[in-house]
Amino acid sequence: MKTTKKFKTETKRLLDMMINSIYTHKEIFLRELISNASDAIDKRHYLSLTDTNIASSDYQIVVEADEEKKTITISDNGVGMTVEELENNLGTIAKSGSKEFLEAVEKENTPEVDIIGQFGVGFYSAFMVANKVTVLTKSVKDNTSHLFTSEGIESYTIEDGDKEDYGTIITLYLKDDTEDEKFTDYLEEYKIKELIKKYSDYVRYPIKTWVTKLDPSTEEERKDPNFKPKTHKELETINSMLPIWKKNKSEVTDDELNNFYKAKFMDWQDPITSIHVNVEGMLTYNALLFIPKKPFYDMYTDKNDKGLQLYTKGVFILDKCKDLIPDYLRFVKGLVDSADLPLNISRETLQEDRAIKKIAANVEKKILAELSRMVKNDREKYEEFYKDWGRHLKFGLYENYGERKDSLKDLILLRSFNEDKLVTFSEYVEKMPEGQKEIYYAIGADKESVSKLPQMDLVKSKGYDVFILSEDIDEFMITVLKSYNEKPFKSINKDELDLIDEEEKKKLDELKEEKKEFLGSVKESLPSVKEVIISKKLVDAPCCVSASGELSFEMERVLKAQNQEVKADRVFELNPNHPMFTKLEALYKADKEAADRMTKLLYTEALLQEGILPDDPKAFAEDLNALLMK
Repeated sequence: MKTTKKFKTETKRLLDMMINSIYTHKEIFLRELISNASDAIDKRHYLSLTDTNIASSDYQIVVEADEEKKTITISDNGVGMTVEELENNLGTIAKSGSKEFLEAVEKENTPEVDIIGQFGVGFYSAFMVANKVTVLTKSVKDNTSHLFTSEGIESYTIEDGDKEDYGTIITLYLKDDTEDEKFTDYLEEYKIKELIKKYSDYVRYPIKTWVTKLDPSTEEERKDPNFKPKTHKELETINSMLPIWKKNKSEVTDDELNNFYKAKFMDWQDPITSIHVNVEGMLTYNALLFIPKKPFYDMYTDKNDKGLQLYTKGVFILDKCKDLIPDYLRFVKGLVDSADLPLNISRETLQEDRAIKKIAANVEKKILAELSRMVKNDREKYEEFYKDWGRHLKFGLYENYGERKDSLKDLILLRSFNEDKLVTFSEYVEKMPEGQKEIYYAIGADKESVSKLPQMDLVKSKGYDVFILSEDIDEFMITVLKSYNEKPFKSINKDELDLIDEEEKKKLDELKEEKKEFLGSVKESLPSVKEVIISKKLVDAPCCVSASGELSFEMERVLKAQNQEVKADRVFELNPNHPMFTKLEALYKADKEAADRMTKLLYTEALLQEGILPDDPKAFAEDLNALLMK
């Protein structure tokens, strides 16, 4: 008997929306139908454990293509559907047989059953590629089979079927090719295998399809110039079934992990390290994370989006889930597999939920814990990591006003002037001489450039080490940190550097008062300078220029590169113990114009030592030429 019925939810417009708007990619249809087949097998397996009248089976899912008929068939030997279930699950678009099954199981307080999808929704993804779909099914609950047929418009028919064994066969009659879409591509053997591997590789039941194989031939046959190899079709399992991330860590070798990473993320090198995460409880999920050895070719381009791959119960959902990894760890590759993540109706988009934030927070902690382990126990490997990825950690520490500074500060490495190698803040503090109260740093490209700073003379004489800050982010990071273990950071490029004892300070303060008129004359020659002072940090150099206030010279350079009009306050420091001090003072008394020119030359010299070009290069050249002519 054949009956025709209208869809319960109603209108062609709603059905069109389901078919054409919910899913981003048409190829998703195969994932959805395979997921439904897996659900059906789950249900039958569960019922076989609780009902002696329902037998278990050698479960499998078979995908077959018929190029002549232009059909794709997905078969399973799962629970099947009664006529009532066909009407309820397929006749109502938003109805979910899987959801109702789970609710029934929960009411009976029976063991948890793993159900991937919601059949009523996923089934209609088939109409993205097909203009007609049939469902031939026989339920384990009765001995009658039924045939559901629909063209995805407004109605469907149900009639008696001729299926002998339990399960479901879904047949898709593909649409005709158009200029924009080649639906017949889905009939190709390679395409079916590709989609199974991409979306359903870790479904726990065998997914089989017909694969072309070469017939055996002898060497003598192959030597014949007219020899043409013959082929045959074999039903072959395509999916891996058990995900590597579901295995115990002790069961997986490093080679297996490395090979998985290289194949999965298309890298030719082994990762620096891999991280397993296995959480069970209120929120259950697995994660497998990798830190690449080198940046990918598109790492720093607009094409590179951060994110981890997302699976739900082994079914691939998203390639780049941005919510699962913070920006500063965007270089981490990997995946998260959870049954508890809230997906939207198409299972392609995550909905906002606490569970996502909890997983993301835990994934971040696991990555930082692995990096901390490497710092302590595998320093060579960590420094290899840090060479390419350390800058990201610095940005992570700096961003959001340093909210992560406590978790990241012990992962930062900076070059030590004294040791000429990368050290942690902790290692610096451990080697501080008795009496040193602050952590000193200098801005410079390398050790050689820092060693030429006039301020370094006094620091070296004290035996103090200095961090060399060579990246533009470094000082911003230090500014956010402010201190480490109650030891404040101090820049030797700033005017407040103070390394002399109280008696020396007193002498210099008295000298400052004595030379007040002379310092005022120098200040008149340098109107752009905030202050001219007697230096407390120079030993051999006649003068230097320092930054005053929060803005340093390095920050000024970085912000100007971002087209921001900023300028650090300059302080011109004179060394009272240098002969130039006495000569310049005498020159101001004898020849104000010559003294003015000499002052500007000394100031420009000090700027150049800090890597700062003069504001007026032409005037500097004229002053220098005038001096050389004398």
